[in-house]
Amino acid sequence: MPKKKEILVIDDEKKITDVVSAYLSKNGFEPVAGYCGRDALALFESHSVSLVILDLMLPDIPGETVARSIRRQSRVPIIMLTAKVEEESALAGFCCGADDYIRKPFSPRELMARVTALIRRSDGEALAEVVSADNGNLVIDNTAKLVRKNDKPVKLTPREFSILVTLAAHPGRVFSRDELSSFAFGDHFSGFDRTIDSHIKNLRAKIEDDIASPRYVVTVHGMGYRFDA
Repeated sequence: MPKKKEILVIDDEKKITDVVSAYLSKNGFEPVAGYCGRDALALFESHSVSLVILDLMLPDIPGETVARSIRRQSRVPIIMLTAKVEEESALAGFCCGADDYIRKPFSPRELMARVTALIRRSDGEALAEVVSADNGNLVIDNTAKLVRKNDKPVKLTPREFSILVTLAAHPGRVFSRDELSSFAFGDHFSGFDRTIDSHIKNLRAKIEDDIASPRYVVTVHGMGYRFDA
């Protein structure tokens, strides 16, 4: 039987760590719980952690400091938990190396969806450092977060880049809107939500020669989207 992936859960509220740990166990993960920044750093060193769920406000060491320390030694995905609603708190989390954040109070099911999406992305499903398509006319540099079309830089938003990276990592594979939202953003998709379509439209306007007949990001009617290399 394969070893369960260990997920580090750090929050000073025991009720939260208990609930999150229970949901992780139910979804096939092995939770490792702690209640402060020192716990986080010690447990990260002593366990083979596949993902970190980290409270932004801890009693001893700020969550941002813990995240930076982890990020200096590992690329393990980090999800920040925050009770703050200000945009600045989310930006602070991303700046210190977090991959995603979720506000309290949160739905444990939504958190599990984000955990699963980030685990998928870190399990070898990420794009190679540089991908070249269409005989080099489109180049995606995943390390530098840059895209070039006909040797000219293309300015994409973070979400447009995430969509392109997700599709290009699996050329020829058809992604439903649900899958694309989950893989690219860790979001739960609503069948009435056309956000993905809007991002695709904007992405095509930047990388396609003819948006009416796209070369790279192709619509598969009734199913979703695929990337043609």
